[in-house]
Amino acid sequence: MKTMTLIRHAKSSWKEPMLQDMDRPLNKRGQANAVMMGERLRRHQYMPEKIYSSPAVRAEETAHLFEEVLKTRVRNIVELAPAINTFNYEDLLDWIRLLDQGENNFFMVCHNPAITDLFNFLTLSHIEKIPTCGVAVLELDITNWSQLGAGKAWVKFYDFPKSDKKPSPLE
Repeated sequence: MKTMTLIRHAKSSWKEPMLQDMDRPLNKRGQANAVMMGERLRRHQYMPEKIYSSPAVRAEETAHLFEEVLKTRVRNIVELAPAINTFNYEDLLDWIRLLDQGENNFFMVCHNPAITDLFNFLTLSHIEKIPTCGVAVLELDITNWSQLGAGKAWVKFYDFPKSDKKPSPLE
C-alpha cells in the first residue's frame, strides 16, 4: 500500500508584477491557509516521509510551512524537485513512476492544472479544480510506483481552505 498527498501551492502574491512566475511568494492569506491546512492534516495524523516541492517560491514556501506545522520527527524533509514544476499531469506521472519503490508516503506540492488533472486521472474523478492549498490524500494498492495508472487511487482525505463555506467538489 502506498500513499501520496497532492497539495496545490497556497495563494501567491501579485504585488510585484515584474517578478518572474517562479519568484512569486505567498501572500498573507496563502501563508495562513498553508498553516491551517497543515494543522488539518496533523489532526488527521497524515505525516509524510518526505515532502517534494516544485522549486517555484510559492510552492517551496507552502512545503516549508506544512513541514513546520506537522512537526515531523525527521527535519529537513522538503526536497525540491524541478521536474514537478509543470502544468502537465503526465510530467508528474512520469516523475512519480520513477520514485524508489521503498518510498511509501510522500507529499507533493505543485501547480494547477497538473495537480487537478493528476487527481482526476488517478481517481477517475471529474473535479474542475483543486483550490489553492487544497490537499488530497490518495491511497494506492500498488507495490511499485511504476504501476501507477488510471483509476489506481482512491481518496482517503480531501480538504481545502474554504471547505467550511462551500461543498466539496467530490460530493
